[in-house]
Amino acid sequence: MLIDGISRQSIESNDNYKVKIIDQTLLPHELKYITLNSFSDCCKAIKDMWVRGAPLIGVTASYGMFFAAYENPSKRNLNEAFKKLIATRPTAVDLKWALENIIKLIENAPTKEKADLIWDFASKLEKESIEQCSRIGDYGLEIIESHIKNDKTINILTHCNAGWLACVDWGTALAPIYKAYNKGIDVHVWVDETRPRSQGAALTAWELSKHGVNNTLIVDNAGGHLMQNSKVDMCIVGSDRTTSSGDVCNKIGTYMKALCAYDNNIPFYVALPESTIDFNLTSGVNKIEIEERAQEEVTLVRGINELGKISNVKITPNFVKSHNPGFDVTPARLVTKLITDKGICRASRDGIRKLFK
Repeated sequence: MLIDGISRQSIESNDNYKVKIIDQTLLPHELKYITLNSFSDCCKAIKDMWVRGAPLIGVTASYGMFFAAYENPSKRNLNEAFKKLIATRPTAVDLKWALENIIKLIENAPTKEKADLIWDFASKLEKESIEQCSRIGDYGLEIIESHIKNDKTINILTHCNAGWLACVDWGTALAPIYKAYNKGIDVHVWVDETRPRSQGAALTAWELSKHGVNNTLIVDNAGGHLMQNSKVDMCIVGSDRTTSSGDVCNKIGTYMKALCAYDNNIPFYVALPESTIDFNLTSGVNKIEIEERAQEEVTLVRGINELGKISNVKITPNFVKSHNPGFDVTPARLVTKLITDKGICRASRDGIRKLFK
């Protein structure tokens, strides 16, 4: 998408086996590109959230497997690399999906060919992610157009960041919004700040603004009030893992927004590529491993200080403990429809099976 009129991707590779990413932990205050040169670089990028978002994690992990094979193509090393990458962000299913496909791909390949095979897989996945997200945008655009009333502004609420920064380009939840904006539709986005890491404030508001999309940042607890007072026409969020029955695991706080939408009869859509669907898992509640993140993410806030430097500020006494689950699960009954790269379907076992049969 666009940054000040220039087209960018969240991850870029070239024929010289170079992989470049945006360090998203510095946004929105600094736009810094980092070159990944090793397996350990890729692990750190995922674990420390230089990159985040299920599709982007899958692509980055694939390049990580390339570096692992380039450094040591033995079966033992690649199996260890697989385990280490899985452990970096255990909730996102795209990561596991990509790595399992790589293991199958190189299972019987000559040792000297493994690295090149993995590179080809990763670069293809990078391109396919863009195409998938563009199709999600096209299907989601149809839904947005169906909700427009009397040529008025359509107000969409989103949670966390499921834009191009979370994918390679376009995004999932934001792809329909970009398509609508590019078509000239008057769209306005309510952006949840998404504590504790503030992906909405730091990333979603930033990327929407850079592209020119009208948006307003809100605190996480304001969504219900806005819905109750007819300020929201629809909600669109992304997903880190969706079960075969339509339960949606996404950034913590998604479940609360779905409940508010349900209570106020507001459509709640989830946008995701096929790779985010875990066809081997039927129920999400209490079945998906929920990543527990550091207490410091809750007790510290990050921003620009009076000297213009990025710094952390303590907002609690030192003796205060915190609990920091990274994700929650929204039951399928609260989801209006799933918007995928293959089309739109009900968030149910039958709906998903018919679309992806």
